Amino acid sequence: MRLIDTHVHINFDAFQPDLDDVARRWRDAGVVRLVHSCVEPAEFAGIQAIADRFPELFFAVGLHPLDVADRWQEGTPAEILRLAKSDVRVVAIGETGLDFYKAVNQEQQKVAFESQLALARQLGLPVIIHCRDAAAPMADLLRRFWQQQGTVQGVMHCWSGTPEETEWFLELGFYISFSGIVTFKNATQVQESAKIVPGDRLLIETDCPFLAPVPKRGEKRNEPSYVQYVAQHVARLRNVSPEELAEQTTQNACRLFKLPIPLVTTLSPISASWSHC
Repeated sequence: MRLIDTHVHINFDAFQPDLDDVARRWRDAGVVRLVHSCVEPAEFAGIQAIADRFPELFFAVGLHPLDVADRWQEGTPAEILRLAKSDVRVVAIGETGLDFYKAVNQEQQKVAFESQLALARQLGLPVIIHCRDAAAPMADLLRRFWQQQGTVQGVMHCWSGTPEETEWFLELGFYISFSGIVTFKNATQVQESAKIVPGDRLLIETDCPFLAPVPKRGEKRNEPSYVQYVAQHVARLRNVSPEELAEQTTQNACRLFKLPIPLVTTLSPISASWSHC
């Protein structure tokens, strides 16, 4: 069974003591690709260094909405553009988006998000979108951008919206990615959303080190190998086998992020043969 974790943060300090063991476990679990999100451009060199160690890792560059207040400057778009062009392993812009939970800088977030959408369109890359307490303004902004500048592909990551909100972003052409939240007992609206996403638009992720899924929810650190539990739970919700769910989401991730996929699943040798999904 092949799996792709489409959203990780393994550059965080929580992983530094045992990252080789973490990688061994994700490989043992069948995780053949990971997409490393980026909170701010200053992380880029560190993420590159991790990708040098683990050839199954691809990554994004962008600025998270919660960091916009402190880190969005006039030169930030040019810096993101430069970094995105600097490495062929960059497969997305992000994570970017809107987080209106306790936010006092909503307009500033919108400016930063729209600027990163424009960069993604310029580069022909998808966007990784963070959306918290902002589904309606997010959908409105995207519809306006589509009308004025054109469409951009992307994913609503760690999705926790209602089925109605899910439909908004499906209509805009986005993929929807589910994290460990979908395994939580009280996450009924997320589970209903997971049932309605078309098979060719469905993705899975851990968002590690956050949001460990059931049956690992009590652990302080989530990790990429746990994406198997997300896959198993979403498969049950959709009444398909875990193998079918894994293969469908792997194909979807390859298509969205243009990821090469190994012809063999022994990921240790960097010289393995590659193909595209």
